[in-house]
Order: sequence, then structure tokens, then C-alpha cells
Amino acid sequence: MSLLVGYTATPAGEDALALGVRLARSRGTGLDLVIVLHSDERPTIVPTDLGYERHLSELAGGWLLEARAMVPEDVPVQTHLVYAHSFADGLLETAEALGSEMIVVGAARHGLLGRFTIGSVASSLLHVSHVPVALAPEGTRNGRMDRPLTRITCAIGTRAGAEALLEESIKLASSGGVPLRLISLVGVDLPGGHDDPEVLRKGAAHAEAAAEHARATLNENTEVTTEVASGQSIEEAVTRVDWDDDDIVIVGSSRLAQPRRLFLGSTAAKMLHELSVPMVVVPRDAATTIVGE
Repeated sequence: MSLLVGYTATPAGEDALALGVRLARSRGTGLDLVIVLHSDERPTIVPTDLGYERHLSELAGGWLLEARAMVPEDVPVQTHLVYAHSFADGLLETAEALGSEMIVVGAARHGLLGRFTIGSVASSLLHVSHVPVALAPEGTRNGRMDRPLTRITCAIGTRAGAEALLEESIKLASSGGVPLRLISLVGVDLPGGHDDPEVLRKGAAHAEAAAEHARATLNENTEVTTEVASGQSIEEAVTRVDWDDDDIVIVGSSRLAQPRRLFLGSTAAKMLHELSVPMVVVPRDAATTIVGE
């Protein structure tokens, strides 16, 4: 299995490519670089003759070759030119056909450096994707592709989908031998929980229960730490947490999502606006949540 990078010959496409390379190295897998061209409903100002079609295909093929040349030699890579009704549709259909384990895309243009702006493609993926979606913030391309991820941070609450989220975090930490940090959002999930000692105690127990499961699964040399995020809002809570430039955070889907489908919830959306590190959104699963006693 490999990671699918939704590529465009733009800074956002380069951001996605840079994150894809780092994730592929951490997971010990390859990359599928995909450019999607529209198959119908073009604006009337666009020529529709076969010569134009051929020219556009040749351009896209050249962009894929340029992108492939940027990928380090130790990362296996394949390129794909896909025709679909929309960019998001093309990525989803290709991910299903290839059995991709994750889709990687960049932020929309005009976002603040190191911050997310969700464009139409990412928005579509974050509502219907059947596989995790990794989001590269603006400026990811400016970092070196050979820099390894230094820590996987899993933000866990007590809502449906926590186990799928934890398992995805364990898988990423295990394949790359990267430290795993589990942050409990229990103190933010519950009204008034940010300053209630009992809620914070439950948050710590909740995080430790997840950590015990992770330690039992991971290599004993892989570090697992816990932390309780607290604050009057999710924005305040995440800004109180320390973040490294080479962190990546993994969050779950809204409880409104269909099983094994994404739906970006309010908590994840608020985190997106505050964080400057890449984020992976994991589809909701019907599994029972892990809750500490």
C-alpha cells in the first residue's frame, strides 16, 4: 500500500508533496502522485478540440515528471494522470482503485504562512473520504524532505471513533519508530471541565489508559507520553500545548460522520485554525472508545 498525493503545479502541490515524502519515509511505504484533469463541464472560454486536450495532457505529464524528480531516490514513486468530474472525485476514485492508505493534500492558497486555509478540494475530502486525509499547511515545502517526523501527537476524546484514531497513531509511530504523545481532550469535551479537578483527573486516566494500550502494541523502545489539554475553549487548550516544527497531529472525525467516512467536526476545524503543524484526519469507526477508569 502507498500514500496518494494530490498534486498540482502550485505551492500547495509542493506542500503536499513535501509532506507526502516525509510520511512515506516514516511509514516505510511509497507514493502515488496524482494529477486530476476535468473530464467535462469546462468553462466556455476553454477550447474543446483534440489539440487542446493533447496539449493539456502533455503539460500535466510534464508536471508529474517534475514532481517525480523532486522525490528522493529512497522513496518509491508512481505517477498517475486521472480524468474526473472534480479533483476531489478523481483523488477518491484513484485512492480506492490503488488501495491507498492515505490521501495527502496541501492547503488552499492565500493562507497565512504555517496556517491552514481549507479550499474546495480539501473540504470535499474531509467530508466523504474513506481513508485518512493528511493536510499540509502553507510553507511545508520550505522544510527539507529528509527531515524525519519527531513526534506523533494523537488528540483523543471520549466520543465514537477514538479507537480508530488511536490505532492510526500507533501504526504511524510504529512504522517510523517515532515517539507518540497522547493528548486527552476530556477537559475540553465536558462543559466547565477545564477547571474541574475531577474532570482533569479523569482526563489523565483516560490518556493513560490509551497509553497503556499503545505501549503494549509498540516496540518497547518507542516513547509514549500523555498530556491533558485544558482550557475554556479548544483554541485555548491547543495553544497551551507545546508543538515542535516536526510534529504531526492526528485527529478524528465528527460523530456525525458515517462509519469509516470522514466528516470534519468543530473540534478538528478549530484546531486547524490554531496549529502550524501537519494534521491527519481519520475516518470515524464504529469501535468502542477507550475510557480510563
